Amino acid sequence: MTTTLITGANKGLGHETARRLLAAGHTVYVGSRDEERGRRAAEELGARFVRLDVTDDTSVTEAAKTIESEGGLDVLINNAGIEGRGENNSVLGPTDTTADVMRTVFDTNVFGVVRVTHAFLPLLQRSAAPVLVNVSSGLASLTHLSHPDLPPQFYPGVAYPASKTAVNMITVQYARAFPHMRINAVEPGFTATDLNGRTGTQTVEEGAEIIVRMARVGPDGPTGGYFSAQGPLPW
Repeated sequence: MTTTLITGANKGLGHETARRLLAAGHTVYVGSRDEERGRRAAEELGARFVRLDVTDDTSVTEAAKTIESEGGLDVLINNAGIEGRGENNSVLGPTDTTADVMRTVFDTNVFGVVRVTHAFLPLLQRSAAPVLVNVSSGLASLTHLSHPDLPPQFYPGVAYPASKTAVNMITVQYARAFPHMRINAVEPGFTATDLNGRTGTQTVEEGAEIIVRMARVGPDGPTGGYFSAQGPLPW
């Protein structure tokens, strides 16, 4: 039996990923900072609940202790994330992006990934087939955003893409440090979720596809990569 933890799994991509992995036979922990919403989601799905706020060391440590006491962990999906929008749900562009905005977004999207990964590494290292999936974004690709021969993408925000580019580097470094693990970053695509004010053009079912696929990768599968549902992406 494969045991999986998904951060930020009480709604959106995390919730759909949990549903799909449960259907595939995984034991799934729904990680959520909101206990009421998290428990409700876990009950609806038939999953287990663990309170987990990726920005809080104590919360993450306690979650790791709970999961360890209940048998351990095989797959960690770092899904929790924020975009950093301002008034009227508008994306904060360069003129409105302050150090405090960057710090807030990075605390969840970057430091949260490191905080959770660090806490759960001992459990993953005991697994026979450990897998780590970091939910990134197509906006993290410096190649796509800057290469003159590729279709241009324009997104006015600064904090969110910068945070996801950092997640990509974290992914590469962890993969090199732990070659026995399958560690990859994924790009779900522009999915309609609360993170972007439901402005995305994909459904959560479409967005979760690559997350689920990489969560189920075998010991001979890729590691240290960056993937969308269509295949590898340029960094």
